[in-house]
Amino acid sequence: MKILAGIVCCLVPLAAIGQTTPPDRRARVTAVALVYSKSYEINLAGLERAHPFDIHKYEKIAGQLLQDGIVGTRDFHEPGELTREQLLLVHTPGFLKSLEDPKNVATYLEAPIVGMLPPPLVEHGMLKSFRCASGGTILACRLALKHGIAVNIGGGYHHAKPDRGEGFCVYADMPIAIRLLQRENALRRVLVVDLDVHQGNGTIVCCRNDDSVFTFSMHERDIYPIPKEKGDLDVELVGGTTDKTYLETLQRHLPGLFGRSRPDLVIFQAGCDPLAEDPLANLSLTKAGIVERDAYVIDTCVRLGIPVAMVLGGGYSKEAWAVQYASIRRILQTHRVLRQEPDPSTKPGPKKFQGS
Repeated sequence: MKILAGIVCCLVPLAAIGQTTPPDRRARVTAVALVYSKSYEINLAGLERAHPFDIHKYEKIAGQLLQDGIVGTRDFHEPGELTREQLLLVHTPGFLKSLEDPKNVATYLEAPIVGMLPPPLVEHGMLKSFRCASGGTILACRLALKHGIAVNIGGGYHHAKPDRGEGFCVYADMPIAIRLLQRENALRRVLVVDLDVHQGNGTIVCCRNDDSVFTFSMHERDIYPIPKEKGDLDVELVGGTTDKTYLETLQRHLPGLFGRSRPDLVIFQAGCDPLAEDPLANLSLTKAGIVERDAYVIDTCVRLGIPVAMVLGGGYSKEAWAVQYASIRRILQTHRVLRQEPDPSTKPGPKKFQGS
């Protein structure tokens, strides 16, 4: 890589940051857990291809990891679907009721054609997929707490709010995961690192006035959402920002957040829409820059002994899936993949794991 060689490691001495988590919460990375299910894929009889978000990028990433021999079929941890009880940890009953009307779902997803589809098709062909991918975020957080690093090949729906969806997002998967794990006393404090090019306004609203969740969003200034919400730390970038400026800005802000937030877990929203080719934004990051960015966040958490769960967020260019594949591949090749032993009592195939 030609940019800022060596920034993968944390540049700030750990002593300068101080103790970030209680000793019993510190994590030694034993493996990287990979979360994915074919249930993530939306199927609206081909109509989903008209949307600017390539929902099939999840399948492409998983398929390429298998094709390149980075992982085997059994290495994917398969989550469960979000339950109504889990959804109500963040969302209002009225919002869940509104999802029964395809016209409302069409508004939340900015996809007018969805409003003309029959409700059963929207429920089973789309909303169930979002609930499964959101269940993947819960499972990724659980596995990160246990093994150090987890990647959900999906999730990161950071525009969804308690009473409505927006910006292609329906369910607030990250706040739901936080609330569920807090209720179970699996964790206390969480740092959300949101590097999608669009501000994580929904996550901010869901976690507002809650000292146990610190929201950090580094995003482009003059694009959706307008107006912006006020998170715990918002860093705004101008159009045309390059790898060098972006990474220097991230390095300047991220290390100090661990001392401020004292997290038991970091949830990393790794949207790749800062990529120069993205049609919905104006930053100028390269593929190498995105991979370097993700490596910096993951490796900083590893050095500090803080579990980190990565979710994929946005990315609307044709190469979005390939960029995120390259990033995930680097993580899996740097840290050992969590392998699953085959169960001799079952036929060959992916072992299913509970996401809740």
